Amino acid sequence: MATSDGAVRALLERLIDHAPLFPPAALPLDEAVAEDERAQASPHAWMLARFVCPASRLAELPDPGRGFSVVLDAPIPAGVEVQAVEARYREDLASLEGLAGEIYVEVTIDDQLDHRLDALAAHGLRAKVRCGGASVPGVHDLAAFIRGCRTRNLVFKATAGLHHPLRQAGAHGFLNLLAAVVFGDEEHALGEVDASSFALDAGSFRWRGRSAGAGELERVRSERFRSIGSCSFFEPVQELQALRVLSP
Repeated sequence: MATSDGAVRALLERLIDHAPLFPPAALPLDEAVAEDERAQASPHAWMLARFVCPASRLAELPDPGRGFSVVLDAPIPAGVEVQAVEARYREDLASLEGLAGEIYVEVTIDDQLDHRLDALAAHGLRAKVRCGGASVPGVHDLAAFIRGCRTRNLVFKATAGLHHPLRQAGAHGFLNLLAAVVFGDEEHALGEVDASSFALDAGSFRWRGRSAGAGELERVRSERFRSIGSCSFFEPVQELQALRVLSP
C-alpha cells in the first residue's frame, strides 16, 4: 500500500474517538487517563478526535486536553463543556436536541432502520452504528445503513469492533468502511480482504480503480463519516504502520 502524508491526513485525521474506559479494554479510570495521555504524546496524535466518557463519570475526569464525546447514561453535569453526545435511539428525539454541537443516536439495523433514520434527519441529529461486540452486522446490513445515511445526508460515526483497518475473520475494517462511504459499491467495499486493492498516494485514496482526491476525502469526513470509536488507539495505528500507511 503506497502512502502520502497529504492523503493519509485527509482520510484519517481526527478519526479515532478514544474510548479506553469502555470494553473490551475497560481500563480503570487512572489507567484510561494515562493511556490517553500516551496517545496524545505519540507522533500520530493527529488521528485522535474526542475522549469518550460516560456522563456519569465526567466529574471524575481531568480535562483531557481536547473535547469530550459523552455517552448519555446520566444527565451531563452543569458546567462541563462537551463537543458530542452519544445516545441510544428513543422516540422522544426532541429531548436530545441542543445537548451538544454533535448528537449521535445509535440505531439498530432491523426492519425499522428506515423509520429511525428518517426521524434522525427530521430532528437534525446524527447516526451511530455498532459494528461489533455482542452482535456484528452483516455486510448487507451495514451497507444498508451507509446507503440510508447517504440518501438522507446524515453524518454518522461507527463504533465497536473496528480495531483493524481491513476486514478479517468476520470483523469489519475501518478502511473498508471508509472505502464504502467514499466510493459506494458498499457490499463489495465492506467485504474486501485484499490489502493490495487499496492505495494512498500523492493526494488520492484508491480502491479497485476508483479514486478520490484529498479535497473529496475531507468533504466525506466532514459531511458523512465523522469518526470511529475505539477502546484502543495504538492497535489501529500499529496495524496501519504494518500496512505502510503510517510511518513507524
